[in-house]
Amino acid sequence: MKKLDDNSLKVFSIVVVVILIFQSVLIVYSIIKIYGLENQDRLNLESLGNLNISINQRIDDSELTVQNQITSVEKDILDTRTNLIKEVGIIKAKSSSDFSNIIETSKKSVVTIKTDVSQGTGFIISNDGYVITNAHVLYDGSYANAITSDQETKKMKLIGYNDTMDLALLKIDGSYDYFEFEDSDNIRVGEKVIAIGNPLGLSFSVSEGIVSAIDRVGNNGINGYIQTDASLNPGNSGGPLINTNGKVIGINNFKANAENIGFALESNYIIETINSIAIKKLNSTVIN
Repeated sequence: MKKLDDNSLKVFSIVVVVILIFQSVLIVYSIIKIYGLENQDRLNLESLGNLNISINQRIDDSELTVQNQITSVEKDILDTRTNLIKEVGIIKAKSSSDFSNIIETSKKSVVTIKTDVSQGTGFIISNDGYVITNAHVLYDGSYANAITSDQETKKMKLIGYNDTMDLALLKIDGSYDYFEFEDSDNIRVGEKVIAIGNPLGLSFSVSEGIVSAIDRVGNNGINGYIQTDASLNPGNSGGPLINTNGKVIGINNFKANAENIGFALESNYIIETINSIAIKKLNSTVIN
């Protein structure tokens, strides 16, 4: 009986130990489970936070993109409107032979040039007031003033000149509308042209004509002159000859003894000569 009790005691002890071990395992498992859930919750919260930040960033980026697109569209619309207004003016001029809009705009970029011995015409070729004219307009003068379209008198500074091409580059202070140049290779015989100048001392007179011929030889032996039937008289020298787009195709230079035969130096020669003067005197070009 005593032996049985000893065996029973051993069995009971083993059972108790097993139960204790099992309970310990359960406790450890529970702790691990709870810790894991807390970490998982923390990870989930961090993930949700990161997702929220990402969503907000994408919303901000989308709003910025949309705003940039709106700004771009508004600029395109404004540019298109401006171009359409110009094109409508050109179409009207070409279709009706009414150049009033072009002339009104172009006259703002033309100046009367007065020296103490003569008078001529010049035209503005840059926003900051560079002016070109014929060199002979300035001959023997001790000073030169420019009278703008709004009747302001400006002192002129001579930058440089080229006797052979009969061109001079000058400068006046201020900000101005200015002429752009047409590629003279695109000039066609028969196209309409407008000469703006100050003939016989009459300020800002306009005459209309056509291109009668191109590549005529001038007094300097260069075959770079446009022949036109637009009226050119003393005082027109140095003024622009423009096409129906309002761009300069030549500078009015001289006329023959016969009526309705005038000559203007072609625009490509003007650009080359004036930029050559500017590079020597200013270390940069003035006509793009």
